[in-house]
Amino acid sequence: MWDVVVVGAGPAGASAAYAAAVAGRRVLLLEKAELPRYKTCGGGIIGPSRDALPPGFDLPLRDRVHAVTFSLNGRLSRTRRSRQMLFGLVNRSELDQSLVEHAVKAGARVRTGVTVTRVEQHGASVPDRRTVAVVVSGEERPVLARAVVGADGSASRIGAHVGVKMDQVDLGLEAEIPVPSSVAEDWAGRVLVDWGPLPGSYGWVFPKGDTLTVGVISARGEGAATKRYLEDFVGRLGLAGFEPSVSSGHLTRCRAEDSPLSRGRVLVCGDAAGLLEPWTREGISFALRSGRLAGEWAVRVAEAHDAVDARRQALNYAFAVKAGLGVEMGVGRRMFNVFSRRPGMLHAALTGFRPAWNVFAEFTRGATSLPEVIRTSPIARRALDALDR
Repeated sequence: MWDVVVVGAGPAGASAAYAAAVAGRRVLLLEKAELPRYKTCGGGIIGPSRDALPPGFDLPLRDRVHAVTFSLNGRLSRTRRSRQMLFGLVNRSELDQSLVEHAVKAGARVRTGVTVTRVEQHGASVPDRRTVAVVVSGEERPVLARAVVGADGSASRIGAHVGVKMDQVDLGLEAEIPVPSSVAEDWAGRVLVDWGPLPGSYGWVFPKGDTLTVGVISARGEGAATKRYLEDFVGRLGLAGFEPSVSSGHLTRCRAEDSPLSRGRVLVCGDAAGLLEPWTREGISFALRSGRLAGEWAVRVAEAHDAVDARRQALNYAFAVKAGLGVEMGVGRRMFNVFSRRPGMLHAALTGFRPAWNVFAEFTRGATSLPEVIRTSPIARRALDALDR
């Protein structure tokens, strides 16, 4: 009998496992792949991500970003620079592996190559009302726990059990492109953000040593157009002649505002809960922060002696998520609506209006948040209200 079982060993799951293990609980982390494994992800580590990392954690940075080039579907390019580092870049395989190792050092156990098919909170597999049965493919006996954290990605089976509802689904396409040192030097310390031709779309180039991570994202249902955007984007950058080492795709999903975050003794976090920033679709900071909260509250759920107390603790977890990450997502939704209709206006603000760039830089460094900007700046609040009508 485990106190807490965490399903999924990405940033959300590893953070949840670490938080529960640090509290002295018996924690098992289950992952269907063998680690390390590749994940489709730009790998940008902004300030909120750094702030949410466990104490003593060393980021496996591949580059430090001090400059951003903005373009509007390949036109009107302009580069903005900062003396301070804006954010760092990592390979997800290295980040996730390091986070799991940190959880193990805190006392968590890890099993890889394990596919969880479902969880059960009632029935013959469940010995009592304080137990959740985690059913594993190919194994006759389920894994038993006092609390379960679902962190198994955007196609989460645990999320389906909880009843997570999504209201924004996007398709991201990405290529990892090895380049010669002469090309890599041109990109060192600088990223490119291209506001794309499809509503709400954008592309990016993230340098990581001798490899460029190049990707685009747009609404699901525009698969062919999104693929053309990536092909055109790569061609415009002069990178079409280099063979990608990896080409991949991934669906990102944002939760509906009334979507549940728990059911009984089961909590969800990260992509499994649809927690990410709707405008940029940044998910690592949301995964780290929601994972830590899920791990902390899973400990309380595990300690609950009846369904009423377990429900109370789960509701407290949901309140903590909505009070922080939920507020950020609300502003992000409004920003996404404005961006989808007026990408040119956003581009002009970031490239031609220094206060807008300063806000962007402070946000990426973690010195402020979008809700904080709207709350403290009457000008920003009035502008967003006017544009979001």
